[in-house]
Amino acid sequence: MSEPQSKGPGVSSLFRLDGKVAFLSGATGLLGRPMAEALGAAGAHVILNARNQDRVEALASEMTSRGHQVSTASFDVTDLSAVRGHVARIADQHGRLDILINNASSGRTGTIDSATAEDFEQAYRVNVIAAFEMIQASLPILREAARRAKTSASVVNVGSMYGSVSPDPSIYGHSGANNPPYYGAAKAGLIQLTRYAACHLAADRIRVNCISPGPFPAAQYVERDPEFHTRLKAKTPMHRTGDPCEIQGPLLFLASSSSSYVTGINLPVDGGWTAW
Repeated sequence: MSEPQSKGPGVSSLFRLDGKVAFLSGATGLLGRPMAEALGAAGAHVILNARNQDRVEALASEMTSRGHQVSTASFDVTDLSAVRGHVARIADQHGRLDILINNASSGRTGTIDSATAEDFEQAYRVNVIAAFEMIQASLPILREAARRAKTSASVVNVGSMYGSVSPDPSIYGHSGANNPPYYGAAKAGLIQLTRYAACHLAADRIRVNCISPGPFPAAQYVERDPEFHTRLKAKTPMHRTGDPCEIQGPLLFLASSSSSYVTGINLPVDGGWTAW
């Protein structure tokens, strides 16, 4: 591990990602899009990943029109051969990977009555195993990025407040947005994987952290049941839900050198929900 600098970078450059290569899974989702925009605006070359190629290409076109550096990688992160193949492509094209963001997730709703063992297996596959396989496959190019930059590479896993606390069933009513038991169980596993990887990769100058978003409800659920949104807002100390753009600052903090002495944390972005 390199020694800290006696005089750090200026505040204006702390969150910059110029010259960095970032991979973002789940790039076209509710929080993925603002994450992609933040990375691009900070100067990174952003590799956009999602399963739907048309949606990925559309997002890439939008970002390119604003002057961002982007490329696309349309594949399912639960497909190990695809993961390894695309990581090899990143190595060939860029020779490094500075930032890996494991944001892909499944968004199905459900209850303890309707959940099945297969649901648990799929949630664990998407949220934990896929993140592990992305990290493992990317280790050589993450290490190379840390070596070249003489700082650290950054892995950011995207968990959930429900990896730490249980959903309150009284909030959901007839909204249809009930959070299922397998989702939080998988996100809790991802948070623990973050801690494990942070401790075991620190010597390679690879920092591993987690962001746990709170209530960022999709518009369809708010429109279907406005009272659900009212109950959701009342549950947070800040008495409101999050705007997707509010994920950008926490992401840039963990992805950039501004968090150079931060690893192994789970950062709630939840309006204080888990502080009650």
